[in-house]
Amino acid sequence: MTKITDLFVRNRLWAERMKSINPAFFSSLADQQNPEFLWIGCADSRVPANEIIDLRPGGVFVHRNIANVVVPSDLNCLSVIQYAVEVLGVKHIIVCGHYGCGGVRASIDEADHGLIDNWLHHIRDVHRLYASDFTPDMSEEQKVDRLCELNVIEQVRNVANTTILRHAWERDNPIEVHGWVYSIKDGIIHDLCTHTADGLKAR
Repeated sequence: MTKITDLFVRNRLWAERMKSINPAFFSSLADQQNPEFLWIGCADSRVPANEIIDLRPGGVFVHRNIANVVVPSDLNCLSVIQYAVEVLGVKHIIVCGHYGCGGVRASIDEADHGLIDNWLHHIRDVHRLYASDFTPDMSEEQKVDRLCELNVIEQVRNVANTTILRHAWERDNPIEVHGWVYSIKDGIIHDLCTHTADGLKAR
């Protein structure tokens, strides 16, 4: 088991390793933050944004929560989107879910999960909206994975419907909102859709 004190040792080793590769690494990071991408993903520890798309620190602005949900009442998420669009000037917003998501799975079982059930209600709404996509012959894993995909598509729509994106598009800012789902089993990202000012395009 890793001790909390071990993390400081690992941090120093990492910092030294990065400086040995590029002596200007940290000074260049300190000078500016200029990412082209905003990543809205799941808080799952197995889905680290930078590593999945092979970008170093500074390459992607990140917001994560349980099951990559975007709702109008979440001022934290909306503030991240606004800062990314209006201050950082990102060109792409990526909503990335992952197959086998525990939050998605919890949203369709019958158990009482306590406080988090209030958050999972948003995913249950997606389940109801796409009820015809789920058939009796589907396994539990197939249902979970399909709901992971549908949840991403709906969150892309939610991002596109924010006043932030609507106003950006009115200013002819060509931001694209992408819906991806990541497979923990093989490390591959699957492109589901892209939303621009002209609407949603499924893959």
